[in-house]
Amino acid sequence: MKNNEYSLALLCDFYELTMGRGYFDTDKRNTIAYFDVFFRRVPDGGGYAITAGLEQIVHYIENLSFTEADIEFLRGKGIFSEEFLKYLAEFKFTGDIWGVPEGSVIFPGEPILTVRAPVIQAQLVETYVLLSLNHQSLIATKASRMVRAAKGRPISEFGSRRAHGEDAAVYGARAAYIGGCTGTACTLSDKLYGVPAGGTMAHSWVQMFDNEYEAFSTYCRLYPNNPTLLVDTYSVFGSGLPNAVKAIKDVLWPMGLKKCAIRIDSGDIAYLTKKARAYLDAQGLTDCKIIVSNALDEYLISELLAQEACIDGFGVGERLITAKSDAVFGCVYKLAASEDENGVITPKIKVSENAAKITNPGFKKIYRLYSNETGKAEADLLMLRDESIDEDAPLEIFDPEYTWKRRVIENYTARELLVPIFKNGELVYNLPPLDEIRDHCARELATMWKEVLRFENPHEYYVDLSQKLWDLKHDMISKYIKGNKGE
Repeated sequence: MKNNEYSLALLCDFYELTMGRGYFDTDKRNTIAYFDVFFRRVPDGGGYAITAGLEQIVHYIENLSFTEADIEFLRGKGIFSEEFLKYLAEFKFTGDIWGVPEGSVIFPGEPILTVRAPVIQAQLVETYVLLSLNHQSLIATKASRMVRAAKGRPISEFGSRRAHGEDAAVYGARAAYIGGCTGTACTLSDKLYGVPAGGTMAHSWVQMFDNEYEAFSTYCRLYPNNPTLLVDTYSVFGSGLPNAVKAIKDVLWPMGLKKCAIRIDSGDIAYLTKKARAYLDAQGLTDCKIIVSNALDEYLISELLAQEACIDGFGVGERLITAKSDAVFGCVYKLAASEDENGVITPKIKVSENAAKITNPGFKKIYRLYSNETGKAEADLLMLRDESIDEDAPLEIFDPEYTWKRRVIENYTARELLVPIFKNGELVYNLPPLDEIRDHCARELATMWKEVLRFENPHEYYVDLSQKLWDLKHDMISKYIKGNKGE
């Protein structure tokens, strides 16, 4: 979304600017930096995640510039030199970016975006890159889990009123669609991104009429093509369902129309839907669908279907748009290498007593390895950029932590995941339509083993390091540990 009240250049952590000025005033200003974006764990204890948000990063990079008002604001801070402010006033991103296409299945520890750019530029884009990938990947992942729980039944996103701000509502609907939702209640997301918007009535519509029959029959006359009637304003079986059936028979049937639905938004969903299904069928409304809503998530959806609830579709709101059960995705932006004026690349590493926070150094790429027999993804292999894979030769992979756990893969296909997005500041990637991203996500999930996709205690998908990268990492760890002894 474009907010006309401010530019996005200042949507950055302030330390990006203080570091930028520091680099500018030293011999670091022209140094090329390589930053990796990755995440450390899957939300909800899941086995996989879905990446989303790349398109918004592309638009951000293409339009990134500082306005006169931005420069004047920074000048008022009193800590930035006029030379640095002039640099910002003329700012243009000139670097390279590689990214994993939206809708792809991703796993912890592997770069989903790599930025190569003069260090000031690379630092300034950090905040927006992270917020875009963190938010949309979180929602797309949550949506994917709910869609899988629904077992083919459509899910519509209707959480805008619970979203954490306007952008969260619009981009959240977009991400939910990538994750497999069939549509949204957010009209603006339809206008901007083509996410199919739909909706019928709230309880207030029913309350505005003298009785439910009048409310339902009026709605059927106004919208005769597949209307959905909300039947729990007063009593589902005492008045709501009987009046809905009468309105359908009185208004739709004479038009030769049979497609319609009822929606239940409260109560014991399993009990109500089974009883409603029996009532509708007894009345000859076998084509009438039952839609349910009310604080649903993947666990409740699974439970309802396990209880044989008669449900044809779901509306999900707050627990999707806020990813309520685990609301942080956790992408980080870490320096992996630097490059001098002669093109010499020096790997960089972050060392920590927390092993999970030790980064993988160097300029890297990722291959996904698919079995030619099953078509399933077997593992991802993280390698240094100058390495390659010979698909005609057996490939030994090993656990980066428990190195004695090794496996030889044969008869496989290797696909590189990171693709060029920007080259020398120019876009070289064709942004796909949203429907193509959604279809890509479905195809990606089809290549995953069911054990990886399950909700509880999923199988840990292998993200391995090449021997060369593993050696580099551990040599650097040893070097820094020895260098810090006695401190």
